[in-house]
Amino acid sequence: MALSKMDIPRTAQHFLECGIEDCERNCEFYCNLCHQRLCKQCRDEHLKRPENKNHEVVLYQQRKRQLPVEKCKIHPTKDEDMFCEECQVSLCSKCATKGDHPKHTFVDLEAVYAEKFTLFHQEISKIHEYLLPTSQDLQKEIKKDSSEIKHLMDNIRTSMKTEGESLKSLVDTVVSENIKQLDQIEHSLLEDLNTQDKTFDDYITYLNNLVKELHRCMSSTETQKLMSEKKPKIRSIPETTKPVTPGFTAGQCNKSDVTKLLGKIHVPNTKAEKREIRPIESVYNTAMKPTHKQMKEDRKKSDKKQTLSLSASVTKVREFKVPGVDTVFHVTLDQSDRLWISDKYGNLVQTDLQGNAIQKIKTNGGYGYHTVTQDRDLIFTDKDKKVIKRITQDNKITEFIKTGDWTPLCIHSSHITGDLLVGMVTNREAKVTRYNKTGKELQNIQRHNKGQGLYRYPHYITENINGDICTSDYDKGVVVVNKSGQHRFSYTGQKSVFRPYGICTDVLGHILVCDGYNLSNTVHLLDQDGQFLSLLLTQQKGVDYPRSVCVDDENNLYVGQFTTNTLTVYKYLK
Repeated sequence: MALSKMDIPRTAQHFLECGIEDCERNCEFYCNLCHQRLCKQCRDEHLKRPENKNHEVVLYQQRKRQLPVEKCKIHPTKDEDMFCEECQVSLCSKCATKGDHPKHTFVDLEAVYAEKFTLFHQEISKIHEYLLPTSQDLQKEIKKDSSEIKHLMDNIRTSMKTEGESLKSLVDTVVSENIKQLDQIEHSLLEDLNTQDKTFDDYITYLNNLVKELHRCMSSTETQKLMSEKKPKIRSIPETTKPVTPGFTAGQCNKSDVTKLLGKIHVPNTKAEKREIRPIESVYNTAMKPTHKQMKEDRKKSDKKQTLSLSASVTKVREFKVPGVDTVFHVTLDQSDRLWISDKYGNLVQTDLQGNAIQKIKTNGGYGYHTVTQDRDLIFTDKDKKVIKRITQDNKITEFIKTGDWTPLCIHSSHITGDLLVGMVTNREAKVTRYNKTGKELQNIQRHNKGQGLYRYPHYITENINGDICTSDYDKGVVVVNKSGQHRFSYTGQKSVFRPYGICTDVLGHILVCDGYNLSNTVHLLDQDGQFLSLLLTQQKGVDYPRSVCVDDENNLYVGQFTTNTLTVYKYLK
């Protein structure tokens, strides 16, 4: 089956056209909602249309693979969108509720499909970028050695003949025997090199055939077939040896010892040296690509989610004071071993998980105004200058996004895409804007389908495990939209007055939000769809004016308060 334009591998020489009818310009962008290829001009036109204002348009290389639509064979009106890990089959949501899969683990089919697709692409990339060129380089080295062997042998022959000519009448027999011996050595060496050359011919043919097979698997429209295919175990590059060449020691012209006069061939008593195979890291950059091991670790984390549940009670683990701040208004997890903590006066402190200060910077302050990227860069907003700043690992500060007339209040770095989500206001308008890692604006979320504004004062923001954007808006409550910007739900508390502050999500998709109303002082727990589950923490449980929440990789809940610089750590999952 021929590959579609969407599936042309990045190694192919192909001009990818815009998918809009009658447009022949080069495709640069992709709409994840429409699954439409777009050039720059068509992208602008696409986003100008009111019905497309919440569409997610990204660079073509960052597109999300479209899951081939397959109808369930048992429920023809349903699409297959889930994958049973025990049975290794795809199925629809209705099948998952039947008794054929008791206590089985189901995962999102699109996620598994994307994982498989990515793995196969990586194997093809590995073959094209490393295995094939490295094998071809080694084969060239073998051919070069063959040429040098022949040249060396010719030189030795010339030396031997020069020596023999002076004593030809006496040494014809000895010369003949020496040449015969040398021919045998040459034959043996060249035979070995020819064998090595043939080995790489076979290996390169095997790699090319494997690439074709992988392309065949990836081009199939049968999702189940791709799901059932296992990652190929690619044979390693064959080991070969460099030839150990003979030398020639010239003899002395002495009639009494013809052999000594003419010299003899000697082969070094040296073990053949293995040819050096350059490491894969030197030519194949895996730092930007998730490895199969990383994917398996991600899947293990996903499996671990299945064993977690809410505890019957919340347990206080520890607490510590944060030096350099008066209150704890916002907490950002810096990977897994450090925290960034800020107060209402603009003091921003980095600490370890025990509260030991590492560094401190002065900012213009705010609420949820700082975040940490996947590369461990600190990103924070400057509401006075209306810019977003970045501090890299080498402590270089840059102003890499200017927000114009909009004042940036809160920011979050997506752990899914690496994009930045920024809540901002101007006059009486408010919105959430998505930027990519380089600061390019990708998406604006401002109104729901009825044209009314979604936000009024978004001062904390985060992202859920399904890509939902969860915003804590002081006037509008908790506002949740999906990754395309479509409004899913809003949560306005359990009483007449609800003033949300810090917000975060956990590995199970729960939403945790602080209620800063002075008669409440609670932390609310919601499920992924906005259903109220409980008041996780209350004043009776020792929480006073909570302002910030954060969950780390070990599922510890950090809670910061308005009245103190103490950060308290809780366990609420088991």
